[in-house]
Amino acid sequence: MSSDDPRAVSGSGAIHPPALRPPQGLGGSLARQVRERIPAADLSERDPDYIRRTLPGLWLLASYYFRADVRGLHHVPEQGAVLLVGNHSGGNVPPDTFVFALAFSAYFGADRPFYQLAHNLVMVWPGLGFLRRYGTVAAAHENAARALDAGAAVLVYPGGDYETHRPSWESGRIDFDQRKGFIALALERELPIVPVVSIGGQETALFLTRGERLARALRLDRYFRLHVLPPPARASDFAGAALGSELRRSARSCAAAGQDHDSGASTDRPV
Repeated sequence: MSSDDPRAVSGSGAIHPPALRPPQGLGGSLARQVRERIPAADLSERDPDYIRRTLPGLWLLASYYFRADVRGLHHVPEQGAVLLVGNHSGGNVPPDTFVFALAFSAYFGADRPFYQLAHNLVMVWPGLGFLRRYGTVAAAHENAARALDAGAAVLVYPGGDYETHRPSWESGRIDFDQRKGFIALALERELPIVPVVSIGGQETALFLTRGERLARALRLDRYFRLHVLPPPARASDFAGAALGSELRRSARSCAAAGQDHDSGASTDRPV
């Protein structure tokens, strides 16, 4: 890797997301602070024991809160690297990643390596650090490549923030905004691509506009890789903080309960 390569590699070999080098000023200062807080994509942070302890309680929450129903996991290869490509829904509180990650680990077992790519702002959002223990890493081509090369299953959402904020009348439409990097990723490694299609997430709010012009005017695409800025007066925005807190509380409660239960028994058991 050349000295002028924007990627930074830590001593453990973890790759940090590329630097965006925004201009000076308030926006640039905020962007730098966000970049500095993005954790390196250390694949070893995924914790199968933690997943085993917290999975039952979190799946119960997902089943009742989101009424989650996941089907067709038998179409995913039972072992080895595979690229899972999904459509993204739900605005600022997208349930699809959360639900599918739980279902995948329940079906294949917590020991199967599985990573999900997420926006930089998700990685720095207060209280969501526990997601890294489930295998969530910053969305970057290099991070996906490292996980696939390690033989893991990797979940990507090419549409990202653009797709998850699509208008409500387009709730049944899959729109990756012409993003095709995942195809090259799979072709380079001759890996299978398994589509992950979700429906219902766009019902969490009334989505009227993506706010693309406002995002460009505020240069959010340059500072934070945000291509949208939808109106904030939506149910999902007001519920987001409460739901995040509930997920954190549930994860801590499940982990504590699992530790108490495992004090007299081995954790080496299938989910």
